Parts: sequence; structure tokens; C-alpha cells
Amino acid sequence: MKIYQGLEAFEKVRKPVVTVGTFDGVHLGHSKIFARMKKLAEECGGETVVVTFHPHPRLVIHADSKDLKFINNRERKYKLIENYGIDHLVIIPFTIEFAKTSARTFIENILFDKIGICQLVVGYDHHFGKNREGSFKELLLIADELGFKVEQIPVQDIDNIAISSTKIRNALKEGNIKTANTLLGYEYSITGKVVGGNKIGRKIGFPTANIELKYEYKLITAVGVYACRIRWNEKTFLGMGNIGYRPTINNSDLTIEVHIFDFDQEIYGDTITIFFVDRIRDEVKFKDLEALKEQLSRDQETVIKLLGSH
Repeated sequence: MKIYQGLEAFEKVRKPVVTVGTFDGVHLGHSKIFARMKKLAEECGGETVVVTFHPHPRLVIHADSKDLKFINNRERKYKLIENYGIDHLVIIPFTIEFAKTSARTFIENILFDKIGICQLVVGYDHHFGKNREGSFKELLLIADELGFKVEQIPVQDIDNIAISSTKIRNALKEGNIKTANTLLGYEYSITGKVVGGNKIGRKIGFPTANIELKYEYKLITAVGVYACRIRWNEKTFLGMGNIGYRPTINNSDLTIEVHIFDFDQEIYGDTITIFFVDRIRDEVKFKDLEALKEQLSRDQETVIKLLGSH
């Protein structure tokens, strides 16, 4: 996949089949759009083009909000889009001035003039332009005037749950990791650098890798203990992760840590990725470290059984 930082870097390609969006999560609903784009491109001898924005429009329009969190950082998002076989990714810088662009101006000046759109594929709830004013009905009218085709992908659902980034974010906030993973089509993950901790886990036989995040807008799933897979040095391990405040040792800061099974490497400073498979229990304050150790032994048995079925 070729990535273009801004429209100036983009050179027109053969019969572009285009979609536009922020694609937070790059979930199964998005995958249907990408699959349809690829099919249309094959039929017309064209190439697929995804148009997205950086920073995320909400970070610009609602810059004073302290609650803005996203499922993936942009590197992860771009990689997921690439994995779906998209040919070109155009990243438009999103500014306050750009936010004033009307729906018609966006379509005429960017999609038609700069990209040379042949066909446009959008999701069922797609809106575009200033204040998301552009409706699908208006889009059809403009497309007819300019001479390109438009196709709308119907709502995608799993177990009668319509797939959307909002529903996935809500599931993560509630700790419903299985639902989030089902709607995403892959396992929610956190990537970060391993940093030093208080080494309490080591003292009780359950050493943990403490994770420091670089992306401040990363949506962290709910507090609790999770069955996890861990990716380090191109190898995958099993383990159990904890997101929380470690009340047994009176910790006041939110921590992300993972105990990796059958692992004794020194990995301080390394980057690891934790894939969350299932949430096994709430975080609990124990009367002492011995009680915590006993519970962690039970947790490990639970996780091994659970991951064995995966």
C-alpha cells in the first residue's frame, strides 16, 4: 500500500475506487467496504484509494475535550487498512480551516479534481463535509452531475448488533472484550514500552511487564484481569494482564501490566503488544500479598484453560 501525506503527494491512478472516513478501529463494517472496493476495482481495472484524516477530526473540532479516546493509534490503523489489500492511502491534514469545507466543495475539489474518482463506496451512516452536512441523497445528486458512481454498503451486524466504532468503544469501556473483538474482527491490543515497576509481582512469583503508552488518546479497556496473548521479538506467548490500580499494594495510578507464562527474559525498554482475549474477573483488594498470590495461581489456571480453547 502506498501512503501519501497530503493531497500534493498523490498522483492520479487508474479509475480510482474510493472511500472516505476516519476508520477508528478498522472494524468488520469497514472490512465490507474495503472488500467491495477491491471487487469493483477488479471489475473496472482500477485501483483502491482510502482517504482519511490526521489528526482525527474530533481532536481538532473538540480540542478542549478530555474524554477523546480512540481504539487504535494511526500506525496501527494504517497497518490494518493495508492488511485488507488497499492500494493507496491518502492522509489529509485536518485543520479548523479544512473543517469549514462544504460537502460539495470536498467532493468537487478533492475527490473529483485531485483524486479523479471513478466510483465511491460508503457505509450506511456516512456523512461528509462541514458539520457532517452531506447526506447520501446529496451525494447521489453531486455524483450524477460529475459523472461518477456511488454505492452504499448496508448496515453490517453480528448477533443483531450493528457494527460501529461507537459500539466497540462502549464495549471496551465496559470490559466486554469478547464483544469488542467480535465486532472488530481481530483482538483489541495495547502496544507499549516495558518499564520498571515496584517488583511486587516478582516477590510473589508472578513477575509482570509494566507497559508505558506513547499514545495519549488510546482507549484503555475497563479495569480488570484478562486472558492475553503477548507479542515480543516476533514471538507469541500466553499470559494474564491486569489493568487497574493494584489496590492490594495501595497504588493510586492506573497501570497496565502483564504476567507472561513460562518467560524469564529481561525485556526492560523493549516494545511489546498485548492482545486481550477475554476478561476473567474484576480487580479486587486482597487482605495481604499471600491472598493475592493464591488468587493469581487460580487466575493462571483459568487463563490456561481459556486460551487452550482458542
